Amino acid sequence: MSRSNPFHLAIVVDDLAAARAFYGDILRCPEGRSSDHWVDFNFFGHQLVCHLGDVGQGVHNPVDGEAVPVPHYGMVSSMDEWKALRDRLVDAGTEFIIEPGIRFEGQVGEQATMFLRDPAGNHLEFKAMRNPENLFAP
Repeated sequence: MSRSNPFHLAIVVDDLAAARAFYGDILRCPEGRSSDHWVDFNFFGHQLVCHLGDVGQGVHNPVDGEAVPVPHYGMVSSMDEWKALRDRLVDAGTEFIIEPGIRFEGQVGEQATMFLRDPAGNHLEFKAMRNPENLFAP
């Protein structure tokens, strides 16, 4: 498949102003439609909708020696984009759940990755594949 269709993801946040500051200002995701109870963001070409409500907790699964939070969502980007985002997040004082680093080094799935929470506690992963064509490789 040469082109991906955008995904639509709706998440719960407990503060729309904090969501706007994080997704809009720090991640630089343009804001779309909104109401008093939700806001749309262009999340790197995908539709992310933040709905005001109660935020729950997830679980963690072991992956390459790390406790990976589930559920989580995020973006796969180029290595240069990943580094620029990492630097922006560090400059913003972001607390990482899993620090930026390389996972599966020397293997088919080698990737740069980092995990963090948005202001409502939703888990995000941002990654860049050493070889992007291996994203779905077994």
